[in-house]
Amino acid sequence: MRAVLERCLADLDKRIDPEQERANRKAWFDFLDGRCRTPLFTPPARKPAPPQTDWPDVHINDAQEDSDLMLLSQLRAVSDTLAKGNGTAPMVRCNYGTGILPSLFGCEMFVMPRETNTLPAVRPHGSDETMRKLLAAGPPDIRAGLGGKVFATAERFLETVRRYPKVAEFVELYHPDVQGPIDALEVIWGSEIFLAFYDEPDLVRGMLDLVTDTYARLMRAWYKLAPPRHGEYSPHWGQWHKGRLMIREDSLMNLSAETFVELIRPRDQRLFDEFGGGAMHFCGRGDHYIQAMSEMPGLTGIAMSQPHLNNMETIFRHTVDKGLVMLSLRRETAEKALAAGRDLHHRVHCA
Repeated sequence: MRAVLERCLADLDKRIDPEQERANRKAWFDFLDGRCRTPLFTPPARKPAPPQTDWPDVHINDAQEDSDLMLLSQLRAVSDTLAKGNGTAPMVRCNYGTGILPSLFGCEMFVMPRETNTLPAVRPHGSDETMRKLLAAGPPDIRAGLGGKVFATAERFLETVRRYPKVAEFVELYHPDVQGPIDALEVIWGSEIFLAFYDEPDLVRGMLDLVTDTYARLMRAWYKLAPPRHGEYSPHWGQWHKGRLMIREDSLMNLSAETFVELIRPRDQRLFDEFGGGAMHFCGRGDHYIQAMSEMPGLTGIAMSQPHLNNMETIFRHTVDKGLVMLSLRRETAEKALAAGRDLHHRVHCA
């Protein structure tokens, strides 16, 4: 498989057009710096560059077990981007799913059936007593569970691409999907956590602190291995944002704004303070806490899903009106707002 990886990297290196990639990156940085002049920002398309060799179609279950297959899977997506000629920024990640951080705490992996071809999950511990034991045990090894695979794959990528100068320069390696403190803790604990907010508040606080500490330790090690290359700009999920982190807090849809302010925001803020800010992602409804989130120092942008579940006027009022960019907003949502006369201040990205 190593020979196949090298062959595909050579193909990718030949197809990358430095001029087009620099133009794509400049357009992104101009948008993030407030220099976009179109109503909505869409990165410039490329001239299609189809592959000149056969790229294998790697099953995600196989990629979980082999670093070279993981890299082939991720680089195949970059190859497809060049072939289609779209404007997606070329980048890869160590794609081990949302269970990376929970796996450090001993959560059992659950590999999906092959017919689903989707990322693995983890089974929660599901008991307050196990949380007490984890808290007493203290910080876990960041190379336990999936952590070792994440770092091994990153090391393999960085070592391999040195021989392919255009891949090394223009294909970004972005930080793994470690979600955010409350997201990770919900997965570690299970749905019992929502009762624990009332029945075991001190245990919830202690575990939130432990998970936040572990997140920070993992990210320190990550950026020591893969230092930032573009100043204040960071790659993530085919796009760019300012700041170093993309914190994902899907679990917030289940919590009140008051709980966010009291328990969740201070931990997220601690991460922003240490790593130089970043953007936030959430799924589901977020209009009930977006005002409190928008007040976080270091927050530069919001990437949300399911706009139809939100009062978008409330969202816009606490994002674009305050100088925050919106990333990957559904185009129909943005165009509907513009058609109604809503000023989006040139701060909305649509793929």
